[in-house]
Amino acid sequence: MIISASRRTDIPACYSDWLFNRLREGYVLVRNPMNIHQIGKIDLSPEVVDGIVFWTKNPVPMLARLNELEKYNFYFQFTLNPYDHDVEPGIPSKNSIIIPAFRQLSKAIGRKRVVWRYDPIFFNARYTMEYHCRYFRVLAAKLGEYTEKCTVSFLDLYRNTARNMQPLHIQQETTEQQMEIMQRFSETAREYGLYVDTCAEKIDLQKFGIPHAHCIDKDRFEETGKYRLSVSKDPNQRRECGCIASIDIGAYDTCRNGCLYCYANHSYRTMMRNTQIHDPASPLLFGEAGPDDVIKERKMKSCKECQLSLFDLREEISD
Repeated sequence: MIISASRRTDIPACYSDWLFNRLREGYVLVRNPMNIHQIGKIDLSPEVVDGIVFWTKNPVPMLARLNELEKYNFYFQFTLNPYDHDVEPGIPSKNSIIIPAFRQLSKAIGRKRVVWRYDPIFFNARYTMEYHCRYFRVLAAKLGEYTEKCTVSFLDLYRNTARNMQPLHIQQETTEQQMEIMQRFSETAREYGLYVDTCAEKIDLQKFGIPHAHCIDKDRFEETGKYRLSVSKDPNQRRECGCIASIDIGAYDTCRNGCLYCYANHSYRTMMRNTQIHDPASPLLFGEAGPDDVIKERKMKSCKECQLSLFDLREEISD
């Protein structure tokens, strides 16, 4: 099985101690977001975890402890945007902290295991087409040696994000604007040895050489782990999403980054309440299991294919 850590919150930035405690103890408890009294017990042993995807804007708390992940195949989805504190109030300085952290992480684990995300794109009076294209070039120049690609998406205005972003006076982009910015991004990326793909976007950009992304990526795991996986597309994601099936161990309303475009925090008050009852030693990300909760152990198994094909054997021999 594949673990997603996490689309729902920034575990590396906010809960790295908890994460390493969970990996050491070999399991985690995760509340069902649709039924809070239903808790799943997830096996985190290396025997059943085929890979982990870490989603973060700030991996600094994990950098000194990467050796504790040596039994796992993993990579990072690293979001690095050009937005200021009016949009991303909880993110440290990009130039002095985040960009150096990106480089340090890539040097430690390899550029194949660090995927740059420029996500989401939106326009307003400050963050214009020219602003995005200028700063995409700046970031590509700084990150080109340390990653293979950049995954891009446009802003989805859910009810909570629309409310939170009202002060920014967002201008809804047109299809023509989407096409223009993606063409310009792809041209810039090629200059710095990168390619661009899009996350869960309907727009067809193949004429610019821009494919749809697989953020939880079967091919990437197989390449870095030197094994084959028997796993299908995640049925719980949008039709445009190319991710394979995974289990997310995060929780909504727990991310302290405070990004205004975030869909995973529905309420600042709820987020603060949840983070205040976080215990790094607890099997749950926040709070404790109560008398009304039902804990069920999920049946887990590895998706690695046990038998090597003739193609695999040839690859091993050539290596």
